[in-house]
Amino acid sequence: VQLVESGGGLVQAGGSLRLSCAGSGHRFSNYAVGWFHQAPGKEREFVAAITWSGEDTYYSTSAKGRFTVSRKNAQDMVWLQMNNLQPEDTGVYYCAADGVGSLKLETEYEYWGQGTLVTVSS
Repeated sequence: VQLVESGGGLVQAGGSLRLSCAGSGHRFSNYAVGWFHQAPGKEREFVAAITWSGEDTYYSTSAKGRFTVSRKNAQDMVWLQMNNLQPEDTGVYYCAADGVGSLKLETEYEYWGQGTLVTVSS
């Protein structure tokens, strides 16, 4: 499975971005998918996750109420809509697939994309 993120860029505080994760491989629609954020100089941390069916979603405390994860299996796509972005949201965002367990730990995912950079100016 290959994952390609897109949609990152430069945005002012309070603005919005929609990140995309395109999956290739016939099993992508069967996988839970997560989004992780790595701020400059910090470890990668969980942001959001969605089960294979899309019925269940999970968010970090920071993301809850501002970000929304969604998917369309027919298109092998997962999105992360990010609203009210703040400077602390700056960093590289990664999508990951084939998650198991809580879906909130890096070690629970098998496949990773290369990431897309989000920069939020104050």
